[in-house]
Amino acid sequence: MNKTMDMTIATPEGILFEGKVESAKFPGAAGAFMVLPNHAALISVLTDGKVIYTTEGDVKALDIQGGFVEVKNNVISVCVEL
Repeated sequence: MNKTMDMTIATPEGILFEGKVESAKFPGAAGAFMVLPNHAALISVLTDGKVIYTTEGDVKALDIQGGFVEVKNNVISVCVEL
């Protein structure tokens, strides 16, 4: 069973983060949600709020204005506006 996921956070200006994460929390249009390893595939619109993720035991947060996220096969692709 996988304990991490590969995540990329991109903006129109470029890549902000690329690496392995243990968990990620997103401000979804229907409410906040968390993604853990082996999560079901999904695509969601993101609203104004914080993307919070854990990488190598460190919790990091990123303020966003909106965007979208796709989760598939332990790969998280995030496109956001800051």
